[in-house]
Amino acid sequence: MPRRVTGARGAALPGFAGGAVARGRGVAGSAERLSRVVTHAAGSSAAFAAALALVIGWLATGPLFHFSDTWQLVINTTTTIVTFLMVFLIQRAQNKDARAMETKLNELIAAMEGASNRLIDIESLSEHELDTLHGHFRRLAALAHQDDSITRSHSVEEAESRHRSKHPRRAS
Repeated sequence: MPRRVTGARGAALPGFAGGAVARGRGVAGSAERLSRVVTHAAGSSAAFAAALALVIGWLATGPLFHFSDTWQLVINTTTTIVTFLMVFLIQRAQNKDARAMETKLNELIAAMEGASNRLIDIESLSEHELDTLHGHFRRLAALAHQDDSITRSHSVEEAESRHRSKHPRRAS
């Protein structure tokens, strides 16, 4: 029986049926399973040992093939193909890990009372928007350094308002 997936306040997440989504079906599901297995295996000590054995075996056969161009081409071609495929596997793993981390952080933001919901799905902002938001948080950090406690505010606007109320502008 698939488990029920819920959000921050216990509400069921729309469009997520649980196990059926995670398992996947058809070609996409098979590719997902294959890439998961290969990613796990490629990061193991056994995979490193196998690659090392392959290189040592290749080096040992050098005198047998008189270190010919074909002998060199075998290792060059093999490593090029493996590298090409590994680039995609590594990118897939990084994308999945990043998406999972973003989802976890979004859940924490959504669950925390007083947290700024502007930060949910922040990764979809443009570079300029991220720079602007980063500037706001640098201002917030500067204000927090001026206060006794950094736990008193949870938005730039609130921090500025509290800071102004604590430290009114002095008349010149």
